[in-house]
Amino acid sequence: MDGDTLFTIGDLARRTGLTVKTIRFWSDSGIVPPTDRSPAGYRLYDLGALARLDLVRTLRDLGLDLAAVRRVLDREVSVPEVAVAHADALEVQIRVLRLRRAVLRAVAKRDSTPEEMDLMHKLAKLSDDERRRLITDFVDDTFGGLDANTEFVDMLRSALPELPDDPEPEQVEAWVELAELTRDPDFRAAVRRMAEYQAAERAGGDRTGLHHDLTEAVRDRVGRALDAGVAPASPEAAAVVDALTALYAQTFDRADDAELRHWLLARLEIAGDPRAGRYWHLLSVINGWPVPPSLAPVFGWFTDALRAGSS
Repeated sequence: MDGDTLFTIGDLARRTGLTVKTIRFWSDSGIVPPTDRSPAGYRLYDLGALARLDLVRTLRDLGLDLAAVRRVLDREVSVPEVAVAHADALEVQIRVLRLRRAVLRAVAKRDSTPEEMDLMHKLAKLSDDERRRLITDFVDDTFGGLDANTEFVDMLRSALPELPDDPEPEQVEAWVELAELTRDPDFRAAVRRMAEYQAAERAGGDRTGLHHDLTEAVRDRVGRALDAGVAPASPEAAAVVDALTALYAQTFDRADDAELRHWLLARLEIAGDPRAGRYWHLLSVINGWPVPPSLAPVFGWFTDALRAGSS
């Protein structure tokens, strides 16, 4: 078959598998114009038009709109340039579809109401910057204008939610719960009280920062007491409290006396909101970090034991 062979629209349809209607539309649009006309006025196409038609079909199958196809065919842009741009656009679409899939799975798992589903969808499709801004605004609102514990505030600001492109339903649920938690006026008020307490302590000369060693000591000693079933008001608990207050007195350079215990009890009560631990739990789930064990039972026991010894 030589280059002088001409085809009707019907011939093209049989060769390509496209419908006559589609080929006619592309021809009318000037994307695959006819090469000639038959004596009866029917459109005829040569091998070049057939090749052009195959390219158009390929580009359309890849999702390019007709305007982009025309630019490629008219050599206004190259195929690689269009491919890169379209691949980037598809990446965004794929990310959105993955989020929608995760939201739907989370909705199915939670048996959500239409209102909950709408909220989950709106929060899940926020951009990375919008998610970070929500947390940044929360920190600004609760710690703004106060000279609070700088290490703690820096930790809050650096630990931002990074929802992956293909999140698990649990990560979507965690993000929605975290977003709701940071917007809860009661939780914000509780965190603000903690920030004000930290600022007051710093104004009184405390510059000790975070106290990981103390936290580990409480986790270890109280954890063993919990495992052994020691009641907070028991004599055995008093011995645990004595050992821990001695550590606090040493860390803060204070006398281990009744005043220290009243100060420590107030400190634990202000910092003891279980929602604070939930905040870090949710953030870990969202970011795929190892989820830390909850310290609420440990510090709850310590608070109760300290209160029992002070009464």
